Amino acid sequence: MNNATFTIRRALHCAMASLAFAVTTAGWAQTYPSKPIRMVVPFAAGGATDVLARVVGEKMAAGLGQPVIVDNKPGAAGIIGTDAVAKAPADGYTLVLALSNSLLTNQFLYQKLPYDTQRDLTLVYQIATAPLVLVLVVHPSVPVKNGPELLKYVAANKGKVAYKGEAPMLQDLIGGQIQMAFASALVAKPHIEAGKLKAVGVSGERRMATLPDVPTLAEQGLDDEAYRVAGWLAIAMPAGTPKPIVQRIAEEVGKATRQPDVQARVAAMGFDLKESSPEAFAAVYKKESPIWERLIKDSGAKLE
Repeated sequence: MNNATFTIRRALHCAMASLAFAVTTAGWAQTYPSKPIRMVVPFAAGGATDVLARVVGEKMAAGLGQPVIVDNKPGAAGIIGTDAVAKAPADGYTLVLALSNSLLTNQFLYQKLPYDTQRDLTLVYQIATAPLVLVLVVHPSVPVKNGPELLKYVAANKGKVAYKGEAPMLQDLIGGQIQMAFASALVAKPHIEAGKLKAVGVSGERRMATLPDVPTLAEQGLDDEAYRVAGWLAIAMPAGTPKPIVQRIAEEVGKATRQPDVQARVAAMGFDLKESSPEAFAAVYKKESPIWERLIKDSGAKLE
């Protein structure tokens, strides 16, 4: 066999293999989904991420024609649940609704993670941004009224504790076991209104509609890009999930979040809904990664 014949035959084999893969993928997409879909939430039940997952999952189920089952897998700041999805079969039946820490910032904060977001996961849809309310337990030992005072206090009283979710974290915050934390408006607001917690400021570009009297940290002179970026909530799936299935999930999430009742519920939770896609989410991820890498490196924070 001469080189020309070998080259032609090899090209033909590659083309046939590609066609077979394309036909198989198309077949999956046409029959998908044929069974319930598992939406992993890497935090405890009762927190903002869990509530959002149930609201969006219910609407997605109607569009997909299959149940979307929320599976809470809390632990290690979202690492356990996210890792479970990273290691799940890439067949479209497992996804994670996670905060930005699980998908983005943990890789810079922890010395070693069991997964690599860009290698092991496919970014699907950025559902919403979530400005974080900085809440402090009302206690005489925490003499803080605003952001600048908080920075001085933190510099003199360094420490950190990891939690499985917002609910247990705020229980300890209210009880005085910890002195400060970032939390979502949904979970923190009732305690703020009851006087059990004190809101120092919110991250992001503007004040939150649910807490209009709480100034942004930027308003208080903390004009670093760290205080302008907000947390976010997003959907990801195992790497290698067929693109038509990824696109289908993205479309169903978009349809769910455009429904008026979902928009009203999400707004009441203090989140800002986003129009997204796998490509748009990837662009956000690429833009924010170096910002968070610098911020965490400058802070000197490292967790085992």
